[in-house]
Amino acid sequence: MLNKFPLWKNLLVLFIVFFGALYALPNLYGEDHAVQISGTRGGEVTMDTLSQVERTLGQAGIATRGMTYENGQVLVRLESDDDQLAARELLVSELGSQYIVALNLAPATPNWLSSIGGEPLKLGLDLRGGVHFLMEVDMEEALSKMRESMLDSVRDRLRDARIRYTAGGVRAEGNNIVVTLRSAEDYQSAISELRNQFEGYETRTDSSTNSITLVMTDQFLQETRANAIDQNITILRNRVDELGVAEPLIQRQGQDRIVVELPGVQDTARAKEILGATATLEFRFVDTDNDLQDAIAGRVPFGSRLFNVRGGGQQLLENRVILTGDHIVNANVGYDESNRPQVNITLDSAGGRLMTQATRGNVGRPMATVFIEFLATGEITDEGRIAFERVEEVVSVATIQAVLGSNFRITGVGSIQDAQNLALLLRAGALIAPIQIVEERTVGPSLGAENVRAGMTAIMAGFILVLFFMGIYYRKFGMVANIALLTNLVLIVGVMSMIPGATLTMPGMAGILLTVGMAVDANVIIFERIREELLAGRSPQQAISRGYENAFSTIADANITTLITALILFAVGTGSIKGFAVTLAIGIVTSMFTAIVGTRAIVNLAWGRQKRLTKLSI
Repeated sequence: MLNKFPLWKNLLVLFIVFFGALYALPNLYGEDHAVQISGTRGGEVTMDTLSQVERTLGQAGIATRGMTYENGQVLVRLESDDDQLAARELLVSELGSQYIVALNLAPATPNWLSSIGGEPLKLGLDLRGGVHFLMEVDMEEALSKMRESMLDSVRDRLRDARIRYTAGGVRAEGNNIVVTLRSAEDYQSAISELRNQFEGYETRTDSSTNSITLVMTDQFLQETRANAIDQNITILRNRVDELGVAEPLIQRQGQDRIVVELPGVQDTARAKEILGATATLEFRFVDTDNDLQDAIAGRVPFGSRLFNVRGGGQQLLENRVILTGDHIVNANVGYDESNRPQVNITLDSAGGRLMTQATRGNVGRPMATVFIEFLATGEITDEGRIAFERVEEVVSVATIQAVLGSNFRITGVGSIQDAQNLALLLRAGALIAPIQIVEERTVGPSLGAENVRAGMTAIMAGFILVLFFMGIYYRKFGMVANIALLTNLVLIVGVMSMIPGATLTMPGMAGILLTVGMAVDANVIIFERIREELLAGRSPQQAISRGYENAFSTIADANITTLITALILFAVGTGSIKGFAVTLAIGIVTSMFTAIVGTRAIVNLAWGRQKRLTKLSI
């Protein structure tokens, strides 16, 4: 009998190996240290900006490896990490606050390889690095929001019960709510209406002034602070998911800080802008009963206020807020009848009811969409905290054509990039309190070099020892196994490079090292079976055939049980555990292919077609 694969099977093996090697190839080209410039709040960078950057770096004598302008961003490739840091500092001072200048690592993959989706394998923070953000939450703003909500709740309850209070009689004093009633009768009615009705507040009364004070308990204050951090962490996770970052680390640090680590991130400028933004919407009616010019002149009517309009001008809006962005459950970008960008909004059931109630009797009235964000001023408060400025802009004014429900749209949002950023922020959720990036660090090769060296040393040492052992002990068949081991490593790297978002960490390198040993186990089992068949008096061709057939069930059982374990680790694990599970699972599949199919193809080509084969070098 002869051992040979049909032509199609040999071609299939070659195709798989070639395909894996092709997508592993980008890892040989490495990455360039780079600086990425983008406009704030989604504004596009122009070619003039590229010229300004080129001129600034040229005057400073900082050599570059090239500059590109694409998708409204400028990417500057530099020679070293020292040049990268120097260029960033220079450009930050030169371009000003209207631009985001972020550190990046840009793949040096050739264009022909990138055009077919070839990208280098992303390394985790412990190996290649990434971006590390330390964010501080403005707790005072979180408490301020809660106080405003509490004031509205108290007013609504008193109005519903027809209990009268004095002008300005419902106000906040610190974290407490003070209610002053018009008469003793209203005072008694308010006591029964407000006492023990609000969780986290204790009721204190003063009959001499007809006032009631709702005092926030210390426990509720601590819970509110903790909830603000937890909600911000959840929303940041949603935003990171929108950015497509694999295996991020987002965790609390201290009382009011959050650590965000984005391994292998490619678009650090957009990550910085999206993570640091605190945005929401408010919908208000335009005040059509009073004259806008009178308000601009300083005669603002009671119950209304002036807002700046994005792009210039002002608008007079009612103080009453119809709806806030807290009720938004989805937002996506579309185009209106004039092919201009718009944001399509979907509200939750409560928000839909509020919008319906507000618009039912106001068809024909203009309604404004107010975009609100908190921007750091760069100043420090007396308490040592970062000061934030609340920026409110009218981004859209539209006439209500019909009663609105849970689905509607806002137009006039600017460029398509503005619309995309606004939709992303609203879809991922509005932060419960503004946050400021107080520390930004790009972890580069210098910090991860020791881990990379240690991991590569372990893999190469194990690989070389295995090569020597297999070559000496199994001779020519050992060399076949060595070719399969090398192919296995290439396939692991190629497959991981093809998986979107896959990130290699130190535990992942341990998984690769483990698969090298497992692949050797499979080859050892096969070769020992062949030896057994030869000792039993089989011919070399029969020994090869029966050796592979008899070893298959043992190899399959061992690898399938390990694969199940890897899948369980991936399902229940987090972070680095998942990274280990991914490389282990990929390694199991590729090692089975190379050990069973790959080596068999080589053995068949080398010995399987020899009719008078009398001896095997095994």
